Amino acid sequence: MHRVRERLTAQRTQTINMLRGQMAEFGVVAAKGPQHVKGLVAELVAPESVPEPLRQALLGLVRLLAVLQEQIAALDKQILAWHRANPCSHRLSAIDGFGPILSSALALRVQQPQRFACGRDLSAWIGLAPKQNSSGGKVRLGAISKKGDVYLRRLLINGAQAVLNSKRAKTDPWIARLLHTKPRLVVAIALANKMARIAWAVMVRQTAYQTDFRRDPAAA
Repeated sequence: MHRVRERLTAQRTQTINMLRGQMAEFGVVAAKGPQHVKGLVAELVAPESVPEPLRQALLGLVRLLAVLQEQIAALDKQILAWHRANPCSHRLSAIDGFGPILSSALALRVQQPQRFACGRDLSAWIGLAPKQNSSGGKVRLGAISKKGDVYLRRLLINGAQAVLNSKRAKTDPWIARLLHTKPRLVVAIALANKMARIAWAVMVRQTAYQTDFRRDPAAA
Protein backbone atom coordinates (compact mmCIF):
# COMPACT_ATOMS: atom_id res chain seq x y z
CA MET A 1 0.00 0.00 0.00
CA HIS A 2 2.87 2.36 0.78
CA ARG A 3 4.49 1.72 -2.59
CA VAL A 4 1.24 2.29 -4.47
CA ARG A 5 0.60 5.46 -2.47
CA GLU A 6 4.11 6.70 -3.25
CA ARG A 7 3.57 6.18 -6.98
CA LEU A 8 0.16 7.85 -6.94
CA THR A 9 1.58 10.80 -4.99
CA ALA A 10 4.37 11.17 -7.56
CA GLN A 11 1.80 11.13 -10.38
CA ARG A 12 -0.24 13.76 -8.56
CA THR A 13 2.83 15.97 -8.22
CA GLN A 14 3.68 15.58 -11.91
CA THR A 15 0.13 16.43 -12.93
CA ILE A 16 0.05 19.50 -10.69
CA ASN A 17 3.39 20.69 -12.06
CA MET A 18 2.13 20.33 -15.63
CA LEU A 19 -1.04 22.24 -14.78
CA ARG A 20 0.94 25.02 -13.09
CA GLY A 21 3.47 25.22 -15.92
CA GLN A 22 0.92 25.41 -18.71
CA MET A 23 -1.15 28.09 -16.98
CA ALA A 24 1.95 30.09 -16.01
CA GLU A 25 2.67 30.59 -19.72
CA PHE A 26 -0.55 32.60 -19.89
CA GLY A 27 0.15 34.61 -16.73
CA VAL A 28 -1.89 32.50 -14.33
CA VAL A 29 0.49 31.74 -11.47
CA ALA A 30 -0.16 29.87 -8.23
CA ALA A 31 2.04 28.91 -5.31
CA LYS A 32 3.52 25.42 -5.10
CA GLY A 33 1.71 22.68 -3.26
CA PRO A 34 -1.48 20.62 -3.74
CA GLN A 35 -3.39 23.03 -1.49
CA HIS A 36 -3.10 25.79 -4.11
CA VAL A 37 -4.58 23.78 -6.99
CA LYS A 38 -8.08 25.06 -6.20
CA GLY A 39 -6.97 28.54 -7.26
CA LEU A 40 -5.87 27.24 -10.66
CA VAL A 41 -9.11 25.31 -11.11
CA ALA A 42 -11.08 28.46 -10.30
CA GLU A 43 -9.15 30.32 -13.01
CA LEU A 44 -9.91 27.58 -15.54
CA VAL A 45 -13.63 28.16 -15.07
CA ALA A 46 -13.24 31.53 -16.78
CA PRO A 47 -13.13 30.96 -20.56
CA GLU A 48 -10.72 33.87 -21.09
CA SER A 49 -8.04 32.43 -18.77
CA VAL A 50 -6.35 30.31 -21.44
CA PRO A 51 -7.20 29.43 -25.08
CA GLU A 52 -10.23 27.15 -25.30
CA PRO A 53 -8.53 24.02 -26.73
CA LEU A 54 -5.90 24.16 -23.96
CA ARG A 55 -8.54 24.89 -21.32
CA GLN A 56 -10.37 21.67 -22.18
CA ALA A 57 -7.12 19.70 -22.02
CA LEU A 58 -6.26 21.22 -18.64
CA LEU A 59 -9.73 20.42 -17.33
CA GLY A 60 -8.88 16.82 -18.21
CA LEU A 61 -5.86 17.13 -15.91
CA VAL A 62 -8.14 18.47 -13.19
CA ARG A 63 -10.35 15.39 -13.50
CA LEU A 64 -7.26 13.19 -13.35
CA LEU A 65 -6.16 14.97 -10.17
CA ALA A 66 -9.53 14.28 -8.60
CA VAL A 67 -9.19 10.56 -9.35
CA LEU A 68 -5.64 10.44 -7.98
CA GLN A 69 -6.66 12.29 -4.84
CA GLU A 70 -9.55 9.87 -4.29
CA GLN A 71 -7.24 6.87 -4.62
CA ILE A 72 -4.67 8.38 -2.27
CA ALA A 73 -7.35 9.15 0.31
CA ALA A 74 -8.61 5.55 0.14
CA LEU A 75 -5.08 4.23 0.72
CA ASP A 76 -4.61 6.66 3.61
CA LYS A 77 -7.67 5.17 5.31
CA GLN A 78 -6.34 1.63 4.88
CA ILE A 79 -2.90 2.58 6.19
CA LEU A 80 -4.47 4.42 9.14
CA ALA A 81 -6.53 1.34 10.03
CA TRP A 82 -3.41 -0.84 9.95
CA HIS A 83 -1.50 1.72 12.00
CA ARG A 84 -4.13 1.80 14.74
CA ALA A 85 -4.17 -2.00 14.96
CA ASN A 86 -0.37 -2.37 15.14
CA PRO A 87 1.15 -1.76 18.63
CA CYS A 88 4.61 -0.84 17.32
CA SER A 89 3.28 1.66 14.80
CA HIS A 90 0.99 3.14 17.43
CA ARG A 91 3.91 3.64 19.85
CA LEU A 92 6.03 5.30 17.16
CA SER A 93 3.32 7.84 16.38
CA ALA A 94 3.86 9.44 19.80
CA ILE A 95 7.30 10.68 18.69
CA ASP A 96 7.40 14.28 17.50
CA GLY A 97 7.31 14.35 13.70
CA PHE A 98 5.82 10.86 13.36
CA GLY A 99 2.39 10.41 11.82
CA PRO A 100 0.52 7.29 10.69
CA ILE A 101 2.33 7.15 7.34
CA LEU A 102 5.87 7.34 8.77
CA SER A 103 5.06 5.17 11.80
CA SER A 104 3.50 2.38 9.76
CA ALA A 105 6.26 2.50 7.12
CA LEU A 106 9.00 2.19 9.75
CA ALA A 107 7.17 -0.57 11.64
CA LEU A 108 6.78 -2.51 8.39
CA ARG A 109 10.32 -2.04 7.06
CA VAL A 110 12.09 -2.61 10.41
CA GLN A 111 10.33 -5.61 11.89
CA GLN A 112 13.46 -6.80 13.71
CA PRO A 113 15.04 -3.67 15.23
CA GLN A 114 17.22 -5.87 17.47
CA ARG A 115 19.35 -6.63 14.43
CA PHE A 116 20.75 -3.10 14.75
CA ALA A 117 23.25 -2.71 17.58
CA CYS A 118 22.23 0.89 18.25
CA GLY A 119 20.12 3.72 16.94
CA ARG A 120 22.97 5.07 14.83
CA ASP A 121 23.13 1.78 12.92
CA LEU A 122 19.46 2.11 12.03
CA SER A 123 19.98 5.73 11.02
CA ALA A 124 22.95 4.72 8.85
CA TRP A 125 20.91 1.90 7.25
CA ILE A 126 18.22 4.42 6.31
CA GLY A 127 20.89 6.78 4.94
CA LEU A 128 20.83 9.60 7.49
CA ALA A 129 24.23 9.16 9.15
CA PRO A 130 27.01 11.48 7.88
CA LYS A 131 30.10 10.10 6.20
CA GLN A 132 33.20 10.00 8.37
CA ASN A 133 36.61 11.02 7.05
CA SER A 134 39.25 10.34 9.69
CA SER A 135 42.86 11.40 9.37
CA GLY A 136 45.55 11.75 12.02
CA GLY A 137 43.14 10.83 14.76
CA LYS A 138 40.75 13.65 13.83
CA VAL A 139 37.21 12.74 12.79
CA ARG A 140 35.56 14.87 10.14
CA LEU A 141 31.88 14.42 9.41
CA GLY A 142 30.68 14.99 5.86
CA ALA A 143 27.33 14.90 4.11
CA ILE A 144 24.91 11.99 4.42
CA SER A 145 25.61 9.10 2.09
CA LYS A 146 22.07 9.05 0.60
CA LYS A 147 22.33 5.27 0.42
CA GLY A 148 19.81 3.07 2.14
CA ASP A 149 16.03 3.31 2.23
CA VAL A 150 15.07 6.34 0.14
CA TYR A 151 11.39 6.18 1.11
CA LEU A 152 11.99 6.10 4.87
CA ARG A 153 14.63 8.83 4.59
CA ARG A 154 12.25 11.12 2.75
CA LEU A 155 9.45 10.49 5.25
CA LEU A 156 11.77 11.16 8.20
CA ILE A 157 13.08 14.39 6.70
CA ASN A 158 9.52 15.52 5.93
CA GLY A 159 8.58 14.73 9.52
CA ALA A 160 11.58 16.67 10.78
CA GLN A 161 10.64 19.67 8.65
CA ALA A 162 7.14 19.54 10.14
CA VAL A 163 8.70 19.71 13.61
CA LEU A 164 10.80 22.71 12.55
CA ASN A 165 7.59 24.46 11.49
CA SER A 166 5.91 23.74 14.83
CA LYS A 167 6.12 25.48 18.20
CA ARG A 168 8.66 22.95 19.40
CA ALA A 169 11.34 24.52 17.18
CA LYS A 170 11.14 27.64 19.35
CA THR A 171 11.12 25.85 22.71
CA ASP A 172 13.68 23.09 22.14
CA PRO A 173 17.19 24.45 22.95
CA TRP A 174 18.90 21.83 20.77
CA ILE A 175 16.85 22.76 17.69
CA ALA A 176 17.11 26.49 18.37
CA ARG A 177 20.89 26.26 18.68
CA LEU A 178 21.24 24.38 15.40
CA LEU A 179 18.92 26.76 13.56
CA HIS A 180 21.08 29.65 14.74
CA THR A 181 24.26 28.19 13.21
CA LYS A 182 23.21 25.79 10.43
CA PRO A 183 21.07 25.93 7.26
CA ARG A 184 17.49 24.78 7.77
CA LEU A 185 17.84 21.66 5.60
CA VAL A 186 20.94 20.56 7.52
CA VAL A 187 19.00 20.94 10.77
CA ALA A 188 16.12 18.91 9.33
CA ILE A 189 18.48 16.06 8.42
CA ALA A 190 20.10 16.17 11.87
CA LEU A 191 16.67 16.06 13.48
CA ALA A 192 15.61 13.18 11.20
CA ASN A 193 18.73 11.32 12.35
CA LYS A 194 17.74 11.91 15.97
CA MET A 195 14.15 10.80 15.28
CA ALA A 196 15.41 7.52 13.77
CA ARG A 197 17.52 6.85 16.88
CA ILE A 198 14.61 7.53 19.19
CA ALA A 199 12.41 5.26 17.06
CA TRP A 200 14.96 2.45 17.39
CA ALA A 201 14.88 2.79 21.18
CA VAL A 202 11.08 2.72 21.23
CA MET A 203 10.94 -0.37 19.01
CA VAL A 204 13.63 -2.30 20.88
CA ARG A 205 12.31 -1.51 24.34
CA GLN A 206 8.68 -1.94 23.23
CA THR A 207 7.65 0.85 25.57
CA ALA A 208 5.75 4.08 25.06
CA TYR A 209 7.76 7.10 23.96
CA GLN A 210 9.00 9.19 26.86
CA THR A 211 9.86 12.83 26.40
CA ASP A 212 12.95 12.43 28.54
CA PHE A 213 14.61 10.76 25.51
CA ARG A 214 15.35 14.36 24.43
CA ARG A 215 17.71 14.96 27.31
CA ASP A 216 20.19 12.42 25.92
CA PRO A 217 19.68 11.82 22.19
CA ALA A 218 22.87 9.74 22.07
CA ALA A 219 21.26 7.16 24.37
CA ALA A 220 19.12 6.03 21.48
